Amino acid sequence: MATHGDLFGDFVAMLARALDDAGSAPADLAAQLFVSRSHLDRIVSAVAGESPVALRRRLLLERAAYRLSSTDATILDVATEAGYGSHEAFTRAFARGFGMAPAQWRRGPAGVAIGSPNNVHFQPPGSIRLPGLRKVSSMNLIDRMVDHHVWLTGEFVQRAARLPDEVLDEPIEYGLDDDPDQMTLRRLLSRLVGQMAMWNAALALRPYDWDVEQHESVASMRERLRTEGATFGARVHEAIDLGQLDDTFVDTTCTPPRVFTYGGMIAHVLTFAAHRRTLVALALDKHGIGDLGWGDPLGWVPNDEASVRIAPSS
Repeated sequence: MATHGDLFGDFVAMLARALDDAGSAPADLAAQLFVSRSHLDRIVSAVAGESPVALRRRLLLERAAYRLSSTDATILDVATEAGYGSHEAFTRAFARGFGMAPAQWRRGPAGVAIGSPNNVHFQPPGSIRLPGLRKVSSMNLIDRMVDHHVWLTGEFVQRAARLPDEVLDEPIEYGLDDDPDQMTLRRLLSRLVGQMAMWNAALALRPYDWDVEQHESVASMRERLRTEGATFGARVHEAIDLGQLDDTFVDTTCTPPRVFTYGGMIAHVLTFAAHRRTLVALALDKHGIGDLGWGDPLGWVPNDEASVRIAPSS
């Protein structure tokens, strides 16, 4: 069931697309959202502290300020674009929002945001910025990046199961010197899983069997990832929750053993995994499997917990 926040988000997304349409009346926007004008007014006012009309007018003024500072358009052209029928009406509205007339502001422009109760603002050059419902800390972000990595590795392995062995074993130009053997899609996927398994072994002070990565089946990768991915993710979450990112541990899988921090280990995994995942994405796309794109986390991170920029359609 849609919440008031959902309706407000849908309204702002639609507003972003209709910002250039001076004739788009609130009733038209309400109809496109399948609600009545009065219902839309009530919900937007309750969530945003501004009516739909006031919110749209403020965003247009903020965009007008950006236009004044970034273009040579006349003040009248900017006023018309913002939906004002005269230079005088625009000047009065602009002065109320920014404390000075457009011509004066243009000579010494500052930020384009006008104070508001909801922190929804025009985002140059052509977006609307919504505040996040919850603030995301750097620790939350690390958590999510690791979760994304485990998830995406699983998705890659699932898709690799569609390919024959000769494709899985085609040579791939690797570009890194941490593995001297010939790289293939099979080896890349096995290393993505094995990288997590290797660090799980190091943290548990047990040896890691490198031989498993030589000619591993996709079924074996899937099974290993089910355990090793969950274990690695849990260890990262624990280190973050307990504030252990600067704590050290001894990696006995190295010869000789070396000391690392938890934070350094996580950064290492994500850095090398990003390169391998890109090569996997390219190899899969080469053979007609491109639905994951580059595996970019931009579209994966939940939008209800992160700051969102809504761009109007072109």
